[in-house]
Amino acid sequence: MFRTVNDFTQEWEAEFAITARVLDTLTDESLGQTVADNYRSLGQIAWHLVKTIHFLTSTGLTFDEPPAEELPPASAARIASEYRRLGQALLRAVKSQWTDETIRQSVTIMGEEWQNSATVHYFLKHEIHHRGQMTVLMRQAGLPLPDVLGPTRESWIAKGIEPHA
Repeated sequence: MFRTVNDFTQEWEAEFAITARVLDTLTDESLGQTVADNYRSLGQIAWHLVKTIHFLTSTGLTFDEPPAEELPPASAARIASEYRRLGQALLRAVKSQWTDETIRQSVTIMGEEWQNSATVHYFLKHEIHHRGQMTVLMRQAGLPLPDVLGPTRESWIAKGIEPHA
């Protein structure tokens, strides 16, 4: 969990940049990729990440930007730009509305007491989880993967290094 606002904002900025790189790699054609019938598509998972940024309003944060539309757009570029818009709004909200004391306060979410630091920790883990799902679907869709938490197969090949099997 996070002890200070700065701890969270530094972590958010790093994870936000990684997710933005992943979203920038999507194509309109790839958005329909699923792992199997009746599962979320790549576009639906990507849009879910965009929409859940506003989940943090449950901590009392207010955003200077409206939430994302309900249904996912058919444009990968639109998904990426909405993610950036709302991710930056989140960063502004946290920096302007929270203090190191606020991040340790608790609020009621879904009938339970959640400390704000635990909520944002969960929020980041949720994003990382779905980003991992997206990279599998991106491979299935034939997209090259950007570096996520280290080099990808494509990065090794671009550097002239034989990738690990």
